[in-house]
Order: sequence, then structure tokens, then C-alpha cells
Amino acid sequence: MSLPAFDVDSGTPRYPRGGIYLPASQGVTRWVSGDVYTMKATARETDGALGFVEASIPPGGGPVAHAHLSGGEAFYLLSGELEFLNGDDTFVAGQGDFVYIPPGIRHRFKNIGTHTAKMIFLFTPGGLEEVFVRGGDEARPGEPAPVWGLEKFGPIQAVAEELGLQSDILPEL
Repeated sequence: MSLPAFDVDSGTPRYPRGGIYLPASQGVTRWVSGDVYTMKATARETDGALGFVEASIPPGGGPVAHAHLSGGEAFYLLSGELEFLNGDDTFVAGQGDFVYIPPGIRHRFKNIGTHTAKMIFLFTPGGLEEVFVRGGDEARPGEPAPVWGLEKFGPIQAVAEELGLQSDILPEL
């Protein structure tokens, strides 16, 4: 069965435009804790609904343990293996795996493989990605992202607080 074709006037308000399109090579890229994050969609662009980030995590890379009190975080692994901390437990996620961390749960990820892991992650609601934009280091082509010491996380925490976002750095154990 096929439906009849309709003549759609592209100028009619019945079909408004408002979608976001960002080509693969675009987005704000920052170095964060030795990782490379490219913001593909931010809360500012999605009316606060979400923040969408593409990440490259080198072997041994990943953030320190932390918890977001103001929103959830979802991860989808495109390649590689990441060890996730989930409260007081760990598990390994691989290509094609999905992970969701609700607000208030202590978590982190760490690349335990020998190759750079690639993933996308999503903040709901959006906003935490702005911490990377403001607190991350400007990425420089042809150079590896530097690994951060704990002293670098104080300024990141300050950016989160300035934005009114609740996020705590927690011990690894």
C-alpha cells in the first residue's frame, strides 16, 4: 500500500523548522582529564533538554569518580572497552553497550584497553557539557590531550557551581 503524495508548501507555518544539524567535523572540542570531548549539542541549543558529547578516551584515560546530583548521564560505546564504576561496583562495557547512570550515583569510566575507546554520552537535562566547554583545555591539533592532576578538578568544580549544577568529586576507594 502506498500513500498519495501531498504537495507541501515549505513556507507554511504548519511545517516549521527547528532541528539541529551538525556535520561530523564540527562542535566545540576540549581536552578534559586526558580525554578529548566534542560537544555536538548543548543545553543552550536544545532548550535545556540535553547535552550530547562525542568522546575519545586513550588507554588509561577517563575522569575521576564523581556524582551528578542534578541529572542523569547515558553512555553508548562505539569502540573499545571501558571499566565503569557504579556506586561501589565495577563492570566492563564494550562496543555497542549502553550504560545509564541516574542522578546521585558515584561513577566514572576508565579505558582498560590498549586502543583509544570512542563513545557518545548524553546529559539529561543538558548543562553539564558546559563545564567541559568552560573548564576544559583548548584542544590543539596534532598533540595528545594532557592527563590532569587532581588540582585541575577544583576549577572544573567551580565552573559547575557557577552554572548552578550539582556535581561532586568522590573518592575512588
